[in-house]
Amino acid sequence: MKFLDQTKIYIKSGNGGPGCMSFRREKYEPMGGPDGGNGGKGGDVIFRAIKNINTLIDFRYTQHFKAESGHNGAGRNKTGAGGKDIIISVPVGTQIIAEDKETLLADMIEEHQEIRLLKGGDGGFGNTHYKSSTNQAPRKTTPGWAGQETAVWLRLKLIADIGLVGLPNAGKSTFLAACTRAHPKIADYPFTTLYPNLGVAMVGDQELIIADIPGLIEGASEGHGLGDRFLGHVERTSALLHIIDLTQEDAVKAYHTIRTELKAYGNGLGRKEEIIALNKSDALGPELAEDQRQMFEKETGKKTFLISGVSGDGVKEVLFALARQKDKDFEDEE
Repeated sequence: MKFLDQTKIYIKSGNGGPGCMSFRREKYEPMGGPDGGNGGKGGDVIFRAIKNINTLIDFRYTQHFKAESGHNGAGRNKTGAGGKDIIISVPVGTQIIAEDKETLLADMIEEHQEIRLLKGGDGGFGNTHYKSSTNQAPRKTTPGWAGQETAVWLRLKLIADIGLVGLPNAGKSTFLAACTRAHPKIADYPFTTLYPNLGVAMVGDQELIIADIPGLIEGASEGHGLGDRFLGHVERTSALLHIIDLTQEDAVKAYHTIRTELKAYGNGLGRKEEIIALNKSDALGPELAEDQRQMFEKETGKKTFLISGVSGDGVKEVLFALARQKDKDFEDEE
């Protein structure tokens, strides 16, 4: 299934049904009169968040959504049936944004969350509504009120506990594959990961949802490489796992490159809790890898982990550190 995290759709609530003009004429009923009922209300446009999808790809092929209009009123003071609401299912984490692409209308962050975005038009009045002591045979009705219509943007921000960041080929996808059942594409060329991947790691009896996004490069905030458009998928996380390739020429420079891009992106990513893992320790051997780790910590002042996504060394320790950070974040919210 292809990944799509932003799309534009067009929505319209139902029109109200027209009122009815009718007069009661029955045998043995000498006192007739108006008995036209009101029209039915138009259907609403409702968005509902569901958990079993994590892409907006369905909206690439269906972009227009219209609720049913209300039904006509009828004689014998019968009100027309209301139009059926249209329920649009979106992934948990979807933001609904106005056509200006700036005004946030709704943020669907919980499963089964619903929001009524457009209200259907009210039904028109039948001629019974206009009956009075001075007008006992009105011939006036009104059509239903028009529904609302607009275009909105849907923008998906994946709901994950941990976000993976790093340069291309740092080993983020290998790490995700090593600790979850996700099967991201893995290869030895830049930008193997072209769209975010989600995986679920079990840490004891606790689930840890991890999001892997395409690698950043220097200047990503200015649109270089794949840019920073996917960073929105790690905005909601409890912490970031910054994975750095230990075999590259300058691991410290790589670290600062990513930190610069996170701060330039904004939205709190530069202040988010971070755990650093030096990856590919198996390629250097335990002694040289440990020397590199100590040198990295001395130059950056940051505590780091040594891991190997290929052999699995150190992965469990990192997962437990991430789980502790998730618990801490949950306690802070309470």
